[in-house]
Amino acid sequence: MLERNSLLNWFAEALIYSQPPQNSDLILVLGGDFYGPRVIKGADLAMAGFAPVVLLSGPPYRDRPEGEFAKEFLVSKGYLASLFSVYGHRARSTVDEAIAVCPELRRRDARRVILVTSAYHSRRAALVMRMFCPSVTFVSVPAPDSHYEPRQWRSNAESHQLFISEWKKIAGTILYAYPRHVLEIVIAWL
Repeated sequence: MLERNSLLNWFAEALIYSQPPQNSDLILVLGGDFYGPRVIKGADLAMAGFAPVVLLSGPPYRDRPEGEFAKEFLVSKGYLASLFSVYGHRARSTVDEAIAVCPELRRRDARRVILVTSAYHSRRAALVMRMFCPSVTFVSVPAPDSHYEPRQWRSNAESHQLFISEWKKIAGTILYAYPRHVLEIVIAWL
C-alpha cells in the first residue's frame, strides 16, 4: 500500500511545475485570478527585476478585460502602473489562451517568458504554452495556491477535484496535440 500511496503522491506533486525565475523579456500572468496570488506573484517578480513588464492576460469581465481589474488592484497595493500591460482576449480555456496570447508574444519579440499561474495548473499551462508557442522559452514560476494541497489531495475535497480535473485535462491536451503519436503507442502495446 505504501508504494501505491507514494506513486499517487508523486502524481499529486507532479502537477506543480516550478522553476527558478530567470531574467526574461516579460512575465505572463494567465487569466483567472485578477485579485489574488497570480497577479501578486507576477508583480513581485517584476519588482525583483526579472522582467521589465507583466502582461496580464484574460477574457472580459463585466465588459472589460480582466487584466484591467488586476492592474487597478495591483496599483492600489502600491505597485507601479508602468509595470503592467493588459492583453484581453475571448479565450475560455488554457489552449485557447495559448493560441490567443502567442501572437502577442511574437509581436513583442519575447523569447523568454516567465509563466505565472496557479500552482496546480502550472504543469498543464507550461505544457500547453510550449505546444502552441514553441518559439518562446517558458519559465514556470507558479503562484502559491491555497485550493490545492498535494499531500492531502485524497482527503481534501477541493484538492481531490483539482487533481482529477488537471490530470484529465493533461491527458486531453496530449490526445489533442499528439493523436497520431498516441495511436502509435497503443498499436505498439498490442
